[in-house]
Amino acid sequence: MPDALALTADTLAHDWRLLIGGKLVPAKATYENPSPVTGKVIAHVPDAGSQEVDAAVTAASQDFPAWAATPIAERAAIVRQIAARVRENAAELAALDTLDGGNIIRLAQDDVHRGAEMLEYFADIARALTGDTVPVTADALHFTTHQPIGVVARIIPYNHPIMFAAGKIAAPLVAGNSVILKAPHQTPLSALRLGELVADLLPEGVLSILTGSGPATGDAIVRHPDVRRIAFIGSARTGLIIQRAAAETSVKHVTLELGGKNAMVAFPDADPAEVAQSVVHGMNFSWSGQSCGSTTRLVVHEDIRPQVVAEVARLAGGLRVGDPFDPATDVGTLVSQDQFDKVTGYLEIARGEGASVAAGGSPVPGTALAVEPTVFTDVTPDMRIAQEEVFGPVLSVLSFRDEAEAVRIANSVEYGLTGSVWTNDLRRAHRVANALEAGYVWINGSSTHYVGTPFGGVKSSGIGREECLEELLSFTETKAVHISYA
Repeated sequence: MPDALALTADTLAHDWRLLIGGKLVPAKATYENPSPVTGKVIAHVPDAGSQEVDAAVTAASQDFPAWAATPIAERAAIVRQIAARVRENAAELAALDTLDGGNIIRLAQDDVHRGAEMLEYFADIARALTGDTVPVTADALHFTTHQPIGVVARIIPYNHPIMFAAGKIAAPLVAGNSVILKAPHQTPLSALRLGELVADLLPEGVLSILTGSGPATGDAIVRHPDVRRIAFIGSARTGLIIQRAAAETSVKHVTLELGGKNAMVAFPDADPAEVAQSVVHGMNFSWSGQSCGSTTRLVVHEDIRPQVVAEVARLAGGLRVGDPFDPATDVGTLVSQDQFDKVTGYLEIARGEGASVAAGGSPVPGTALAVEPTVFTDVTPDMRIAQEEVFGPVLSVLSFRDEAEAVRIANSVEYGLTGSVWTNDLRRAHRVANALEAGYVWINGSSTHYVGTPFGGVKSSGIGREECLEELLSFTETKAVHISYA
């Protein structure tokens, strides 16, 4: 297993470059990238500006027609080769994510393979890009085709760096677009390494990978008039900024997968021990709670609340927070000092609002930016920790007396990404799942994604669906053709 200090020596010595026009090129400027594990600078990362963005878009535009004309089976085969290259380098890519973002090594390794799985999935369904015939008239043939859009941008977040870097280029490439991938400034290294690994597999210009120290790089991409399709994953606040910037430039197709303040609703007929296990799993404590789909609100019936809370507190308290490179560690670090300050600030806000600590509640001493898995009880729906996305290892426990109240509490936030219902009553399960204002709902489960089923949110959690055929189709435009027999 790699050592953080030894790996830091390698990443500091490495000449990190952008992928533009099929070539690895330096940016005019760089920025220092610190590790949340060691607190030390681990790399000098290219800081792409408008000049680099223009170069990437120009290269993408030039090579788009040939890539779009490439038979879809050939495009899918190349995407499979990218997946194979990712899997071949899984250990290195996972280690970069652990050093760069603090994710524990065993989950970082899983992320690599999830990214490869998404590449393979979209290669598998490439031939689903079929059109339709529409029997409108008897003397003409009416049919549709799906055509690639052109230059598209994917802007990804820091919490699953390589999974998103690899997996989110799949659909637009298979659909025949040129792709500009903007990596997160906090965790850019695995995306940059991906560019080095796959540059020889694709025609020049079809894939560019850019990094930047702040919002300027992403803003230049979003506002570029030749970028006609934008897919963003991140916070609701940034999603609104992207919508506004895109609208100020030209008509663009924008999809957003944003934050969540997701509820797990547990009814009194559910087994308290099973609910507690699912709560801890759904909270994604092992990611330090840095997951938009985390069920961060446990809305539990008063009859089983004491048993569930006691077991959740026991399980959360038993998680080992430590060196993310140690395979025995259960919880790693938060991604940055800013995120650490935000999460620890919410710990104080919760106490100030009258919430009680059932587990955790404090930062972990040391240089790593870690916070204990935390469980707050005595939470009411009006509290900030019941309304706002913390994006940290913080669970809020609320209680209810009847089904109507449970649904009201679950739907009382601006977000609507995921939800979970625990009950053995089939009718109630369907009824509540239907009533929840969320795009992705588990019944007697949590957290797991099923590739091929649409993932996405409602309300302030976003627009569009991913991990499914709809994602592939969203990177195409539908053309209707009418052939008259007369």
